[in-house]
Amino acid sequence: MSEKKTEKIVGVKGMNDILPADAPLWELFENTVHTVLKSYGFQQIRTPIVEPTALFARGLGAVTDIVEKEMYSFTDTMNGDELTLRPECTAGVVRSVIEHNLTYDSPKRLWYAGPMFRHERPQRGRYRQFHQIGAEAIGFAGPDIDAELIMMCQRLWDDLGLQDVRLELNSIGNAEERNKHRADLIAYFEQHIDILDAEAKKRLHTNPLRILDTKNPVMQEMVNAAPKLLDYLGEESRAHFEGVQKILNHNAIPFTVNPRLVRGMDYYNRTVFEWVTDQLGSQGTVCGGGRYDPLVEMFGGKPTPACGFAMGVERLLELMKASGEKFAPNQCDVYLVHQGEEAQLQASVVAERLRDAGLDVVLHCASSAGIGSFKSQMKRADSSGAAYAVIIGEDEIAQGQAVVKEMRSADGEGTQSKVAFDGIADYLVDQIVGGDDDHDHEHVHYHH
Repeated sequence: MSEKKTEKIVGVKGMNDILPADAPLWELFENTVHTVLKSYGFQQIRTPIVEPTALFARGLGAVTDIVEKEMYSFTDTMNGDELTLRPECTAGVVRSVIEHNLTYDSPKRLWYAGPMFRHERPQRGRYRQFHQIGAEAIGFAGPDIDAELIMMCQRLWDDLGLQDVRLELNSIGNAEERNKHRADLIAYFEQHIDILDAEAKKRLHTNPLRILDTKNPVMQEMVNAAPKLLDYLGEESRAHFEGVQKILNHNAIPFTVNPRLVRGMDYYNRTVFEWVTDQLGSQGTVCGGGRYDPLVEMFGGKPTPACGFAMGVERLLELMKASGEKFAPNQCDVYLVHQGEEAQLQASVVAERLRDAGLDVVLHCASSAGIGSFKSQMKRADSSGAAYAVIIGEDEIAQGQAVVKEMRSADGEGTQSKVAFDGIADYLVDQIVGGDDDHDHEHVHYHH
């Protein structure tokens, strides 16, 4: 009687594994972001992945697509609490700021990184579990912080080598200005009701600003002629927007004012901005942000001005890949190859000394097929991306020396040297750290 085969379990659709081959790209991106944000005085904050459902219903607005269709919400079976996997992080950061009185002594520059969750149709650069990095400047009222956040993004694109990312800017004023514009906008759309598609008709009285963001070609001409929010701005809102533009112009940051740029979240006001690209098809926005002065008070805190942005990590990684630069996995600096029991013991000692010296080291270990021949071990050393292989066998044990082989020479015929066991660390630190800071990690075939 044959045994029943165990069924394979696969991951949730739209929630992807990040495999070791992709790790170097993620690390480069995350390290670059960390460096740039730190250079502007931003401190990291880490909030829970699960928050009370009411937090997002209040912050995002009950009639937004996110709250209506996309949130992963559930009832905690232990105590009946209504909880949600965070669809974005601004609400959680503001909740934390209020709860812990973070701005009681001075304004705060904060940043976060991590996974977000939205139940939408998975497509290129857009997933059900996706990652965002964002910054929130809380307690700053002037246009200078709006401009600083934008300039920080520009510095990040420059440091990542991204070329095809452009800035679109708008002001959506304050609630009173938006309400007047909203009334005129609804009246305008009602005059053209026969042109509106089903989605636009649904949004007409709940979220008419989102109709301006339509991609429907049949509606474009009508939408372009719709009342523009910029024409409804009062003196203070207009002065704030002009202040942002003045700083950006003074720092040679190019931008386009896009009157149709709006926000689906209820809490945004005044400055809104997006960084967009043509490289990712219809999913062209890689970073979006703006000012949200009402949010802290909406969540029960004292009136506190705030501004921030969030960027989609997966979309930016797609752009980095499209740049053509190689981000090859580099597992280690040194790979230790050995044959025989004494050689294995000596190799473990050498590996520890190399790690003491600050090098990344892989010591070859037995697989289910055994320890493997020198040839098979050298293939592993080659595929690891190591700059050098250290080889120890019976002859090396007898001589008290290891063979140190260069793995990344231009011609594929790397030099070999014999080095005493107690001198290997100094030798390799000199070769790897002192000899070549820009070490080439491209794959080359090892000739045994």
